[in-house]
Amino acid sequence: MTDMKMNRRQMLAAGAATGIALTASRSVAAEDEPASLKGKSVLITGCSSGFGYLGALHYAERGAKVFATMRNMPRPEAGQLSAAVKDGGDLTIIELDVLSDDSVTKAIAEAERLNGGALDVVINNAGIGTGAPVELQDMEAMQLLFDTNVMGPQRVARAALPAMRAKKSGAIMNVSSQLGRVMVPGMGLYSSTKFALESMSEQMAYELVPHGIDVTIVQPGGFPTEIWDNGNKLTAPMLERAEDERKAAYPELVAGALRDGGGSTDPMDVPRAMAGVMAMAPGKRPLRLPVHPGRKPQMAINEVSAKTQVAMLGGSPFGPWVKDVNERA
Repeated sequence: MTDMKMNRRQMLAAGAATGIALTASRSVAAEDEPASLKGKSVLITGCSSGFGYLGALHYAERGAKVFATMRNMPRPEAGQLSAAVKDGGDLTIIELDVLSDDSVTKAIAEAERLNGGALDVVINNAGIGTGAPVELQDMEAMQLLFDTNVMGPQRVARAALPAMRAKKSGAIMNVSSQLGRVMVPGMGLYSSTKFALESMSEQMAYELVPHGIDVTIVQPGGFPTEIWDNGNKLTAPMLERAEDERKAAYPELVAGALRDGGGSTDPMDVPRAMAGVMAMAPGKRPLRLPVHPGRKPQMAINEVSAKTQVAMLGGSPFGPWVKDVNERA
């Protein structure tokens, strides 16, 4: 397998020299066939609902040793998740609050203890969103958004990476969004946090090439998960705090700030696609993973971004890292 990996990289270098097209993202709606994750350890944040809850069960069913984390334990969702695990599934629930350095450090250390060493895959899935125009996003709302969606993944990655680096293997999967590349008026600062997560993750992907660790940015489109209801619970009090004069300036956007979204798509598309990437050989996992059965407007931006990064840095000392990451099909 080592020779195949070396040949692949040699071919990519030659392709870059002759102007081969770069993709740096893999469009996946679901696994072509169920991916086996036997032998892999997977830690996921935000498993009380949505992609985290569904993913924890799916990865355990595929044979992974799963560490499903959530905050505010004990809570009913933990019992529901434990009860939903199929016979033979290996799933452990650990308390982890991405807003707390201490909680993250303790949770990662416990997962590594139970795993007997470094985790194979860490999925930063926990996230929140608010609606309404940017002007109405007060500092309280903004700080919570960035602390959860950007600093949270950074806390978790910093806790897990030392053991991964020592082992010279591993994968970080950060759940972003289509709205980490494009934006919609009235979605508040959600896109801002996902844009930040995208850039932080891509930089990390380059820097971790020498350490044998892959980084994949997951870009779901709209899916009917609890993020919409949870977002409304944050948006409603924010609107109550906002001054009438500010709200009056954006009548249509304020009227649509509380959302019932996601459509009729299947949320299982996301964990299935992620499992497929986890099962791929190290060094072949894509930088970005767009997932949606419909339009994926971010893919054009992903492609231009990959070409731009290689054009800017391909001939620099960072060139081998940047080409390695951006030339994965």
